[in-house]
Amino acid sequence: MTELTGWLFDLYADPQGGMTIWLLGDDGQRHCLNQAFLMTFFASGSAPRLRLLWRFLRAQSAATLLSRAERRELFSGQSIPLLAVQVPQAEKGNAIFQQVQQSFPDLTYYDADIPSHLRYTAEHNLFPLARCQVRLADGKNIQEITPLDTPWELDPDPPPLRSLSLEPDCDPAHADPQVILVRYERYNYRFPLNPPLPMLLNLRALLNRHDPDLLLTTWGDTWLLPLLIELSEKWGVSLGLNRDARLLPATRPEHSYFSYGQIVYRGQQVHLFGRWHIDRRNALLFDDFGMDGILEFARVTSLPAQEAGRVSPGTGISAMQIVTALRQGILVPWHKQQAERPKSALEAMRRDQGGLIYQPLVGLHTHVAEIDFVSMYPSLMVRFNISPETAGENPGNPSALEPFPEPGSPGLVPLTLAPLLEKRLRLKTRLGQLPAWDPRRKTHQARASAHKWLLVTCFGYLGYKNARFGRIEAHEAVTAYGREALLRAKEAAEDQGCTVLHMYVDGLWIKHPEWQAAQDFQDVLDEIARRTGLSIGLDGIYRWVAFLPSRLNSRVPVANRYFGVFQDGTLKVRGLEARRRDTPLWIADTQMKMLECLAQAPSAEELPEYIPATVQLLRRALADLRGGRIPLEQLLVSHRLSKVIEAYQVSTVAARAVTQLQAAGKSLLPGQSVRFLYTRGHPGVFAWDLPRQMDRQTLDLQRYQELLLRAASAVLQPLGIEEKALNDRVLYGMQRVELPGLRPGMPIELPGLAPKALFSSFFSHRLKSESEKT
Repeated sequence: MTELTGWLFDLYADPQGGMTIWLLGDDGQRHCLNQAFLMTFFASGSAPRLRLLWRFLRAQSAATLLSRAERRELFSGQSIPLLAVQVPQAEKGNAIFQQVQQSFPDLTYYDADIPSHLRYTAEHNLFPLARCQVRLADGKNIQEITPLDTPWELDPDPPPLRSLSLEPDCDPAHADPQVILVRYERYNYRFPLNPPLPMLLNLRALLNRHDPDLLLTTWGDTWLLPLLIELSEKWGVSLGLNRDARLLPATRPEHSYFSYGQIVYRGQQVHLFGRWHIDRRNALLFDDFGMDGILEFARVTSLPAQEAGRVSPGTGISAMQIVTALRQGILVPWHKQQAERPKSALEAMRRDQGGLIYQPLVGLHTHVAEIDFVSMYPSLMVRFNISPETAGENPGNPSALEPFPEPGSPGLVPLTLAPLLEKRLRLKTRLGQLPAWDPRRKTHQARASAHKWLLVTCFGYLGYKNARFGRIEAHEAVTAYGREALLRAKEAAEDQGCTVLHMYVDGLWIKHPEWQAAQDFQDVLDEIARRTGLSIGLDGIYRWVAFLPSRLNSRVPVANRYFGVFQDGTLKVRGLEARRRDTPLWIADTQMKMLECLAQAPSAEELPEYIPATVQLLRRALADLRGGRIPLEQLLVSHRLSKVIEAYQVSTVAARAVTQLQAAGKSLLPGQSVRFLYTRGHPGVFAWDLPRQMDRQTLDLQRYQELLLRAASAVLQPLGIEEKALNDRVLYGMQRVELPGLRPGMPIELPGLAPKALFSSFFSHRLKSESEKT
């Protein structure tokens, strides 16, 4: 008998039966192993119908093992009699189930369409990249596999992954690439695409030499790997993209779907066997947490890394709930079974109110503390045992922050979230203790970001219409407890003499006339934690923060539109153009530079000293625009399509750009983004991905100028400079006034624009007015 130790790398149904397991061995080898595994689903119904199903399956040619069984049904909490259907070849299980379901649609099915990798990891208590020990019967077949760690360790042993990077020399949607750029460790290669044969031979030699575990690509799903597969078939050169030579790379088609109020597009995918492929452009959250976050996402959700890199956090939460249910012996329904309980209109209004938002006090405020509940909604679910099977008719007593009347053992959702929440809290604590230079911070922050996305999504998934374990009453209970906790936090702060400037679902912005240091606010934090029973933390203290009004009405505040500077000089920006995906990069960069300039002010009282330099940044940006010094790529506007082009009844700028692409033979699906430039005259836009070049002389400079001034006004408006003043004074005065060598603190004289002394006077008055108001 042979023993191996290493990391569980890849896992999928073996075409010959059982499961194929790839192990990154401690001996440096990549081991391809096999283990027998049965795929099991259950059917529930009347005894006569189950007997008919028994006879139906006995008459089929496919081998199945049939037996009677009992399992616990989640919502009733009772064990129910079932017919268990076991399929020796896991990959054939779905086909057999589809045949059964079509022949017996009146039966209720459980554990029916669960991916084989989730079944296997749940049964053996494993997860991707788990350290494990394997006992082999004959050198390849696994007799026993034992995990040596858990997904909840803060410092798991890093797997020895070998990574090779592949990308074209340009965006394939915009122009035809000519070269493939390859990088492995410190080596860089350039393979021209034409002629194809030398490129294929060189790439094959490189893959054979380095044998990478991971192919990290750019546009690999949607362009590069499909092209390589096509060329390899045409020229008869096997690249060996798969380590498992028995299988071909698996492709999944592109599709669009509706999620959280918007259409999302997912490009086609290319998955490998025995080797990973991750496309930076097609990985949903790669820009947010990179490969470190993807690996953590895979560990905690039990999804294979190639899946974890491409699916939404909602899919990750669903996988975690399924694995928890399987390990607890709870039946996983094939379809959602719990419809919303009938309610009167008054009851619906009372229960379905969402999170609490307290509109901010518009203006500039100093020495403001931002405090947040730590993962508030997941903490509420765990603390008060809020789960679909526990919510029932009575959502507890939020006004008293009391637990549910029958807490009992933890429900499925709290049982799933508790270890993830605990790990996130421990990780956040460690991040707070690590110095800024510590190299572990980057990895820890990526992992914490993966946890954040999962925990944020778990709340929405409680009320998702298609969630297997969703129930709207549980969703409503969470928001009810959240509103009560936030109100208690507000009362605790006000009882300590603080003014509450703003509240937003799980956070508060408070100030005290005599408090400026973090320790000054500690008593408030302790009191809030005591009254709510939830963990709360100080996000930071602002030197100054500006809450912005609506652009349409300056008297109407906007809940999530503000910017400010913490005492350590860190900027926080929400709701401004720099945070929007459709903002041209040139405008976003200019706005951020203006904010960074103001952030240099040691205090709010000294902000007027930095206004001249901020205005000068704006002037230079406008001068660069008129002088043609801004690259066209930085002027691109990106709009996401919400429907097919034929459904647009109004000819929007995005619709016009898509029409141009269609005329050139390119098509876009809902959820994809169209990139374009504003131009003068008809049709007013130029689609960026057209095959022809744009004439820069047609660029609509006036439109870009207006967009920049609008973004600049959001920064300067709290300091008393409205958008109209920028148009009338800064913009038109810039032709007549030169300010060479302008630096912070230098007086600025502009036609019709108040000098620095007047800025200072106005600013002091504004601060005083805001103080009196609060």
